[in-house]
Amino acid sequence: MVLSAGVCLPVLLPLSKTDENYKLTLEQAKNKTAASYDDFDKFAMGNIQKTSNRLWGFAVAAYWVSFVTYFLLWKTYNHVLQLRTREQASLESKPEQFVVLVRDIPPVPVGKTRKEQVDSFFRRLYPETFETSLIVTDISEAHKVWKKLEGYRKSLARAEVIFEKSKTVKNPEGMRPLHKTGILGLLGPKVDSIDFYNEKIKDFSAKLETKQKITLIEKQVAAAFIIFNSRPAAAAASQVVHSQIADRWTVMAATEPRQILWKNLAMPFYQRMIREKIIYIIVFLAIVFYLIPITFVSALTTLDNLRKLLPFLKPVVDNKALKSILEAYLPQLALLVFLAFLPTILMILSKAEGIPSESHAVRASSGKYFYFVVFNVFLGVTIGGTLFESLKAIEKQPNSIVTLLGNSLPPNATFFISFVALKFFVGYGLELSRLVSLVIYHIKRRFLCKTEEEVEEAWAPGGFGYATRVPNDMLIITIALCYSVIAPMILPFAFVYFIVGWFVLRNQALNVYVASYESNGIMWPHMHTRILSALFLSQITMIGYFTIKKFYYSPLLLPLPLVTLVFGYVCKKCFYISFCITSMEVACNDVKEVPSLSSVVEAFTPPCIFVEDKFDDVEQFEDARSTISSRTTSINTSIA
Repeated sequence: MVLSAGVCLPVLLPLSKTDENYKLTLEQAKNKTAASYDDFDKFAMGNIQKTSNRLWGFAVAAYWVSFVTYFLLWKTYNHVLQLRTREQASLESKPEQFVVLVRDIPPVPVGKTRKEQVDSFFRRLYPETFETSLIVTDISEAHKVWKKLEGYRKSLARAEVIFEKSKTVKNPEGMRPLHKTGILGLLGPKVDSIDFYNEKIKDFSAKLETKQKITLIEKQVAAAFIIFNSRPAAAAASQVVHSQIADRWTVMAATEPRQILWKNLAMPFYQRMIREKIIYIIVFLAIVFYLIPITFVSALTTLDNLRKLLPFLKPVVDNKALKSILEAYLPQLALLVFLAFLPTILMILSKAEGIPSESHAVRASSGKYFYFVVFNVFLGVTIGGTLFESLKAIEKQPNSIVTLLGNSLPPNATFFISFVALKFFVGYGLELSRLVSLVIYHIKRRFLCKTEEEVEEAWAPGGFGYATRVPNDMLIITIALCYSVIAPMILPFAFVYFIVGWFVLRNQALNVYVASYESNGIMWPHMHTRILSALFLSQITMIGYFTIKKFYYSPLLLPLPLVTLVFGYVCKKCFYISFCITSMEVACNDVKEVPSLSSVVEAFTPPCIFVEDKFDDVEQFEDARSTISSRTTSINTSIA
């Protein structure tokens, strides 16, 4: 933003301000539907007359912005890759670095178990480095019982705290808490809470043990985690094709255990492919047709329409002090509220594709949300607002729609400047103060929390929210790039947005939010693609706008989109592969301490089927789980 503004502001603003296109347009207009312009619009490219030689300055600026973007993207890609490499090659190894995930395992041969099938396959391929396998199971039923058991344990702890607090000097024995067993604790007979929850814990512990045995023996699915005795072996295995047919023995690097989506691991190959295509179609239709309500909300929240539709708001709307504030921020606020319902739906759709990890689902949801906001917020506001304002003119002269839409680009910059300003004034203010979270925490602590665990859960800030935070930042980049030449006054606002965001979000990431998993910067390639998409859109917009301005040398801008496509291809070939797999150069670095086999198994065992007191007895663990071979030697010993 700084490099772009360093050229665009001192060069383009004088060129625009000293021309008189808007003045001549208003003088020549003979109908009342002609657009109105203010002094701010004179700093945009729209104030340049058609065929003017001043357009050369804007053409040069388009090249400058593009090549500055290429330069910074290349340096950033290389920097992020170095950070990722440094983390992967660190002396402190992680369990997932010794494990690969295999899906789409063929049916079990007659006379063999699933574990024997998997062990024999990988031991034949990796006789020196294969350690053991963990067969994935359908844990849905066991997980339900485990969740209920955990809920009863929390309720018991809560009841015990209430009982202890009831003990006073006058009543040293205290009063045992009671509750009703019906719906929401409002109906049914009253029972002693402590005795009730103890009985439930006893019952559900027995149920969980039964479900664990059934799950581990009868609920095995066509997926497994393969454990190797070295990082290079696991890295090599994740990059090799293990079957002649694509839908069998699909192997990939294991994700961090904390972010595994267990229910998706069993999804068959073709089902994943079909689900993915169906969800892409659903998202495409949602993106396209969501434009209708977005445009409706943008038009509805204008002050003139509010005065007509809601007459009782006239005293508020006509107030001079409030009118300017409402005109600047009301449509933007309505738009932000309208978009708040999307992320959850997109995350559910992304997980329904069969994605194996939480970080992958976040990336998929982030991509969907990005294209959604660009199409519906950026294009929707630009096109929709112009259509509503110029509907009568279009009816009289249908052929003028392209010119009208083109001429609307610079004036629409005012809306987006207000949008960006609202994002960093209100958005970052709320983010830094965390006022909503603070109020919710105190309400929970005052009325709901009784135990220390409940207080900690109420105070927990959660994750960073990449699924929505990244697309919103990419939207600001898209707006800034598309208007950087057409209306360069947007660049200072975009710069303030990102510089304030850097300080605020850096503080939040280091001191507030607690990451639920670590993916080592794998989000960056997707951010890089989104930025290039924004740049490509801005270049297409510039070419179209120069054509409307009848700049005879506008074909000179045609190479820019092609250069963007070539640059993206080169970056993908140079860098992207290292974000998908771990290179052997990185994997072969020495480690300070290699995790034991038991710690790796524990990490990749879901909590609902992990029994700590049985873990030390490997033979019993083998019989109950059918997951661990009798080779109990640690990985460290195997390497030695």
